[in-house]
Amino acid sequence: MTTSKQELTRSTLSSGQIAPSFAGSTARPDQQPPRILRRILALDDFEDAARRVVPRPIFGYVTGGAETNASRRANREVWDELAFLPRVLVDTSARALKTTLFGHTYDAPFGIAPMGGTAMAAYQGDLVLARAAAAANVPMILSGASLTPLERVREAGPTAWFQAYLPGEAGPITELVERVARAGYDTFVLTVDVQVAANRENNVRSGFDTPLRPTLRLVWDGIIRPRWLFGMLLRTLWLHGMPHFENMGARVPLISRTGERERGRRDKLSWKHLELMRRLWKGRLVVKGILDKDDARIARESGADGIIVSNHGGRQLDGAVAPLRVLPGIAAQAGGMTVMMDSGVRRGTDVLKALALGAQFVFVGRPFLYAAAIAGEPGVLHAIKLLRDEIDRDMALIGITALAEMRRELLMPARGEFLAADERPSLIPSPSPQGEGQARASPLRSGEGRG
Repeated sequence: MTTSKQELTRSTLSSGQIAPSFAGSTARPDQQPPRILRRILALDDFEDAARRVVPRPIFGYVTGGAETNASRRANREVWDELAFLPRVLVDTSARALKTTLFGHTYDAPFGIAPMGGTAMAAYQGDLVLARAAAAANVPMILSGASLTPLERVREAGPTAWFQAYLPGEAGPITELVERVARAGYDTFVLTVDVQVAANRENNVRSGFDTPLRPTLRLVWDGIIRPRWLFGMLLRTLWLHGMPHFENMGARVPLISRTGERERGRRDKLSWKHLELMRRLWKGRLVVKGILDKDDARIARESGADGIIVSNHGGRQLDGAVAPLRVLPGIAAQAGGMTVMMDSGVRRGTDVLKALALGAQFVFVGRPFLYAAAIAGEPGVLHAIKLLRDEIDRDMALIGITALAEMRRELLMPARGEFLAADERPSLIPSPSPQGEGQARASPLRSGEGRG
């Protein structure tokens, strides 16, 4: 009788008293959360914790943006331009966070954004995110740049969606759409803001490349992060072999001296290719990376079921507008199309501000990857709980019981004019059918005009 490496490892860990706490562990109902999570009180806390676990090249890739990081900073700063106008003496005891999206009712108005570096930072990171998302009944979007076959992720997490980077070529598009359909996914997300590779100078400075190049510097970066070295890399190599980029072009190993990832001519991708996908794909079709309201209109006319307003977390065009600024104008053009957003969401108050300005759902990225890296599935579940609890608490303090009650009238500019006794806050006007209007004082006014 033979014993697999996985079985041997499980047997050894279950019988011993000194089993290591690997970052890719699966949460069990009777399991105490890892000690490190006791110090994690908000999503931002995960970043510093992950910095001490993940090697410098991989951490730099995940945390960095493009060029000067201007868009990455703007994604966070924009939230401070809005303030709440809470109502009091409202019975909020029946608060509910459930949100219906594409016919499915989720337990929170947020999900996990696509991130290609998850399985570099955390042991079986893509599967960890998928399982945690399913357990919490929120969606998780698998990145096309992931290291785990898309079929395995869908099996592990039935709430998973799939996201792709595609060239402007009918053959690869058709092949991938058919593969995703066979895997049982019901939602396909096409990212459209990656026409070319971004100028990520931080990757060069930190020594990151895809695939990773075997150098003495990379070896040293791994040695000084022993939790990652033993809990992620060596554990993965022992149990599963060398990880490969699995879902985009030819299979390429994670670490290779000469391998190159095949990206295709993404700069040829155009609206006719979205229309081709609409004809091929029978499920929900979402376009990610919209920042212009005219593009939102064209996406709707091309058959998209939804869009994600996004600047790729500040990782593509440095200086691209923060999605929150253009969200109201885009929502005005949506018609019956579902409007979602990502980029810079970190607090429950951010989620509620986005909902007030027209989003029906939001996605959060980096903090969930950091959570997986430091504590596996328990870490991701802890992160989801932190954000859910913040939203629930903030709803009570604002004076609402349902997410649909989060309206623009409950927001006002955090800086600028003071309200007179007979005035109500005028942040952004309710959209007319053409999405036009005048705002007396709005930090988002210029963004709405641009779309």
